[in-house]
Amino acid sequence: MYLGRSIDKELLFWKKESGRKPLLVRGARQVGKSSSIRKLGEKFDSFLEINFEEHKNVHSLFKGNLTPQVLCENLSVMFDTEIIPGKTLLFLDEIQTCIPAISSLRFFYEKMPELHVVAAGSLLEFALAEIPSFGVGRIRSIYMYPLSFDEFLLGLGQGKLLEAKRKADSQNPLVIPIHEKLLDLLKKFLVIGGMPEVVEKYASQNDLRGCQRVLDDLIVSLRTDFAKYKDKVPSFRIREIFESVVRQSGGKFVYTKASQKLNIHQIKETLELLIMAGLVIPVTHTSANGIPLGAEVNPKKRKMLLLDTGIFQRLMQLDISELLFSEDFKLVNKGGIAEQFVGLEILKNASCYNQTELFYWHREALNSNAVVDYLIQKQNNIVPVEVKSGTKGSMNSMFLFLNEKKTKYGCRLSLENFAEYKNIKVYPLYAVNNSLE
Repeated sequence: MYLGRSIDKELLFWKKESGRKPLLVRGARQVGKSSSIRKLGEKFDSFLEINFEEHKNVHSLFKGNLTPQVLCENLSVMFDTEIIPGKTLLFLDEIQTCIPAISSLRFFYEKMPELHVVAAGSLLEFALAEIPSFGVGRIRSIYMYPLSFDEFLLGLGQGKLLEAKRKADSQNPLVIPIHEKLLDLLKKFLVIGGMPEVVEKYASQNDLRGCQRVLDDLIVSLRTDFAKYKDKVPSFRIREIFESVVRQSGGKFVYTKASQKLNIHQIKETLELLIMAGLVIPVTHTSANGIPLGAEVNPKKRKMLLLDTGIFQRLMQLDISELLFSEDFKLVNKGGIAEQFVGLEILKNASCYNQTELFYWHREALNSNAVVDYLIQKQNNIVPVEVKSGTKGSMNSMFLFLNEKKTKYGCRLSLENFAEYKNIKVYPLYAVNNSLE
């Protein structure tokens, strides 16, 4: 069962583009990179997939002459598949395990641009760090994450519901039954998460308990992967810091709370590896005095998100029945899961051609501790975003920010329907994408 992804249309655009560059699809393990590329392969007369983890003997072909014509001739013979420019999609999977293959991509652009070449891999950031010159201007990168809530709805065959959500706004809020249906599906998504294997399980069998078992398998697999970083950092250290990220969710990551045995340098080094692997996503403090938001950041103040809410709730051992059936937002947001969801949705709905950064604002002052969960840039405006469920009076941080920064309006995301109160635009939590438009 293939779940349609928003990135599919970008892959088709790349296929038809003249003067295309080799494509490098980047993202954490198990987010659906290979499946989307195989789906694209159906649009070609022929498709050759080479997995560098599985086909170890292929590595030797890339240790010598990297001329595309020579490589294609050798690959054609080895796999008994003709490689025809314009008709064949050449897919180099798990390319991070073969550094010379990554280097070869630039030569395909320079000497055989008519051939469609796409590569993918996880832990790619580690491999790219070892390449002195990574074909600047000759290779295009696109980034993938787990499924967004919109993609989840499509995977469940809820296209009409998605269309209704996209059309809704404060002037045209959803009717209550549709609003409640979306809330119900949102709560399921918080529990299931967006990892394709888990969503496929739910879409095909409607088995939430079965989804939890698949999530457990994925967690075991992710932890097993820690051993692949052992040349850089011991796996036991990675596991300790990974678990600390889970424990410290919902607030600023405090290095001294992460480990009693490791020093600050070791903790920072390990955390950066988890970020490079795509398992942990930082949200960095910014003063937000102007754009771009990244101009005035304080890297010492960061919150950390996990790449998926399903994995997060399993690691937190949350009571899924409480998440699913509670009408109390505080319970729904247990462990900061709603805030995690919003941050991830911002990433998933951003351009796939850039590695989007997340920002928040925090003012620490005597008797005035203010935090705005996220800041987003819309054209030349900075928009504060808070994940809330209370009334206007509970948004002191939001109003403080609006006042201090002379910002036009802010966004509140909660379980409420679409609405607007003076300079606050209210969006249901399931409509993060609407708030970004």
